[in-house]
Amino acid sequence: MSGFSTEWLALREPVDHRSRDSALQERLRDVLSQRAGAGARPLRILDLGCGAGSNLRALAPVLPGEQHWTLVDYDPALLRASRQTIAGWASRVLEDGERLTIDKGGRRIVIDFLQRDLARDFEPLLASAPDLVTAAALFDLVSSQWIVQFCDRVQSVFYTVLTYNGAERWTPPHAADADVLRAFHAHQTTDKGFGVAAGPGATQLLRDRLAARGFTVELAPSPWILGPQDRPLMQALCTGSAGAVSETGMVPQAELSGWLETHRQATRCEIGHWDLLAVPSGMPVG
Repeated sequence: MSGFSTEWLALREPVDHRSRDSALQERLRDVLSQRAGAGARPLRILDLGCGAGSNLRALAPVLPGEQHWTLVDYDPALLRASRQTIAGWASRVLEDGERLTIDKGGRRIVIDFLQRDLARDFEPLLASAPDLVTAAALFDLVSSQWIVQFCDRVQSVFYTVLTYNGAERWTPPHAADADVLRAFHAHQTTDKGFGVAAGPGATQLLRDRLAARGFTVELAPSPWILGPQDRPLMQALCTGSAGAVSETGMVPQAELSGWLETHRQATRCEIGHWDLLAVPSGMPVG
């Protein structure tokens, strides 16, 4: 899976970071703190579909102690962007071949960058037994079959954020909102490289499958709440949505053009997401 530009990822990063549920993030920190301590090895963290490294920049300052991240993406250009943005974010950087070792906020963080096609080659990554498997804005894009396979194989603490849940509300509204949203969902559940995408149903499937395996699963809403200060993101969002809807042919072009014109002037927009934390059976959760 590829196709996300660094410009789009940079535009959404500040909103992604403020939208994460802070209480669930603290729960994750508490769970992982129980194995971190004096003399403990660094936390081993696997970040799937890392993009430009936003998930690390949001999460690393929250997690305890020294950390060893493996960032995985299919797109080598995004891996290069991740390396560059993380190096610029760090207080101190040491390069050792493809590996970075950085200091940030008093933490030592080792980072490896790995190009992999997750649609076909994720199981060996899980078999490495990381302490945490994490992802951001990924699971609504993968197939239901892939999610089932992932849930059946993951053994680690699992934390994923910003999975789209299908809820959208624009201010001011437009008469075509429901039709456009229905068409957008139809487009979202097309093949994004993993088979037919799970779309808004992804979090429900993750929760049910992991709970059936004995994981303790917690959900928290993490909606984007966009206002006038987020106008560039709102405009990019409605333009991208209109392009996707146009491909479906489900909404007349004149109606879609009117919808786009209205929402390019939106004063507020809410896009629904879920955050999810799953802790394996037998592991203390607090």
